[in-house]
Amino acid sequence: MTNIAAQTARLALVGDRSPNVLAHTRVPLLLDALATRDRLVLDAYWVPSEDAEDPAAVRGFDAVWVLPGSPYRSEAGTLTAIRTAREEGIPFLGTCGGFQHALLEFARDVCGLTRVAHAEQDPDADDLLIEPLACSLLGHEAAVTIEPGSLAQSVMGAERTVERYFCAYGPTRHLDTLRAHGLRFSGHDEDGNVRIVELPGHPFFLGTLFQPEQYGDGSRPHPIVRALARAAVAHAAAGGLDELREPGAVDGADEVGEVGGRRQPV
Repeated sequence: MTNIAAQTARLALVGDRSPNVLAHTRVPLLLDALATRDRLVLDAYWVPSEDAEDPAAVRGFDAVWVLPGSPYRSEAGTLTAIRTAREEGIPFLGTCGGFQHALLEFARDVCGLTRVAHAEQDPDADDLLIEPLACSLLGHEAAVTIEPGSLAQSVMGAERTVERYFCAYGPTRHLDTLRAHGLRFSGHDEDGNVRIVELPGHPFFLGTLFQPEQYGDGSRPHPIVRALARAAVAHAAAGGLDELREPGAVDGADEVGEVGGRRQPV
């Protein structure tokens, strides 16, 4: 492994970084493990949800990862980052809240369901796409069945897995409409509820309601995290968007490392 040249790529971590969110605290461990175990070096920057309202915030990156931690300070920014990744072929991973907002973005921008809402953000909305789960998954582990021939199955190398959650919301309505417009629901729990989503035809677009960040102790990245890293490296090798700007740079914005600031190097 040490004789293999490291491969590098730029990763946008979209969310409102907090030391109180376990998934966020795992990120440095996962990046170190990817670099040392898999020789996949990700130059990662946090992009706060408010900054992500500008589509340029995630352009120039080789992958976009929308992490848990909802409600985000800016729902609009989170949705814009997802739309940019989806429309511009940037590898994308959405976990927990990122999964939920990937469905929300697709429903609004692709399916034309402009009034659908997330109950955590807008509990009194008339048309909720994301609602409280009948049984909260906060701190739970549960089995997920994965469809054969799916991206998720190729990444996981199995058709069944047990995953960790820290979630109280999930998709309920309009799933047939989302499916008819091209989304694939490739993972379900034992009751048939959607737990993994992907977008065929996109270089890499995957969302999970569970949190792969919580896999093990962080020293061995979850297969989905490794797959995102490989997709980012492939995007970088292909030239990405051929942009010469610094990772995470936005016109008129400076990078600072403070929580709640602008671009935050990991």
